[in-house]
Amino acid sequence: MSYTNDPIADFLTRIRNAITAGHDEISLPSSKVKVEIARVLKEQGYIDEYSTAPATDTPGESLRVRLRYDDDRRPVLSGLKRVSKPGRRVFVARQDIPRVLGGMGTTIVSTSGGVMTGHEATKKNLGGEIWAEVW
Repeated sequence: MSYTNDPIADFLTRIRNAITAGHDEISLPSSKVKVEIARVLKEQGYIDEYSTAPATDTPGESLRVRLRYDDDRRPVLSGLKRVSKPGRRVFVARQDIPRVLGGMGTTIVSTSGGVMTGHEATKKNLGGEIWAEVW
């Protein structure tokens, strides 16, 4: 069993590594946080699909993420960056939510209204913790 202090960074690194290796799908231990990030990535069109199922070799559930590629087999997801870390949390007010690549990317924010994109948080007038930037 692997243990990590930062499950979000682990999740993003696994996606980054799978894209580099050209995999179609990854499977990893599931958590509510990871499922919420996968939901945002799917809504924004960065991944094709995600699902949870009982894990076969470990207790708990596993999360399967189907990665998305274009017709020329180039990944739709070109970059992932962890912003808030266990040693340095990054909280922002609504007006200070950063735009990724001038609006071409997505900021994933944890707010009092749930996990959402920076654009949604700004519309709903919510600030929160910036978990990651995706482009």
